[in-house]
Amino acid sequence: MLASIQRWLARFDLVVIAGLFLALLPVLHVQRTTDFIVFCLYVLSFDLIYGHMGRLSFGHMLYLGAGAYGAALCSVHLSANPIVALAASVILAGAVGLLLGPLVVRTTGACFALINLAFNQVGHFVVLIAAAAYTGGEDGMTAAFSRVGPLNLSQRTHMFAFALAILLAAVWFVRRLTGSPFGILLRSVKEKEERVRFLGYDTTRYKLVAFVLSTSLAGAAGGLSALNYGYVTPSFIDPGRNVEVIFAALIGGAGSVYGALLGGVAYMVISNYLPDYVQRWEMFLGFALLLLVFRFRSGLWGWIAQRAPRPAVEEVAP
Repeated sequence: MLASIQRWLARFDLVVIAGLFLALLPVLHVQRTTDFIVFCLYVLSFDLIYGHMGRLSFGHMLYLGAGAYGAALCSVHLSANPIVALAASVILAGAVGLLLGPLVVRTTGACFALINLAFNQVGHFVVLIAAAAYTGGEDGMTAAFSRVGPLNLSQRTHMFAFALAILLAAVWFVRRLTGSPFGILLRSVKEKEERVRFLGYDTTRYKLVAFVLSTSLAGAAGGLSALNYGYVTPSFIDPGRNVEVIFAALIGGAGSVYGALLGGVAYMVISNYLPDYVQRWEMFLGFALLLLVFRFRSGLWGWIAQRAPRPAVEEVAP
């Protein structure tokens, strides 16, 4: 019975995920639930390079910010169509990843983390000062989007449904990608890249593809943020906010699509509601990190998966 339930969940996980976010609506209200969805998409993009490729980035906000400003600039200078704006956010963030990727993916460890942080600082400077005439500088810029048929994103319920559909599509895509031979190769690079090279694979090319896909998904999250709020500010690309996605990935469990979603929701609950009761709420994130390091090394989802009963393997008679 339990095995059949597990197989059902594995087959209809998108329905379960949609149902869980719908269940949050009466508790969080529509716009806040949409914020949760967008952040989960952002964590999912980060986990593609951290959890599956084994590269920790301290500058992933650069790609979310590129997507947010891409959508806003598109609405002002190109088209107010939200679909076009979202496509522009994905393309711009992917282009930034493709431009920086050949240099970034050749590094590992602290170098990979810090070089992304350095580029994030450059991007923050560009939108804040260098391109302030186009981005609005400290004041940011507003973004107005038109109605497309029955889709009117100025209505909160429409925005929620649109963001949820994008998240489910991203979950399906990442799950298929990481379960494919490409995903197996990425995890092999994470474990021992030298062995993968010895087998004849061009690991730099595979890492570059994964990196660009990750930045594109982060750009989609940034574009959805611009659609949800109707404005963009330098806080969307602030290097100081990189800790948010790192904490979320650690809480949920790196290397798992469901862990990314669980971590995103958990972090948003902590950061949005704990400050109402505790002034120095960041201190609890430090305690949570210590607890994860010493007790839940694989994150909440990893802990749950390890304790879930597994179906018995039937022995085949010789």
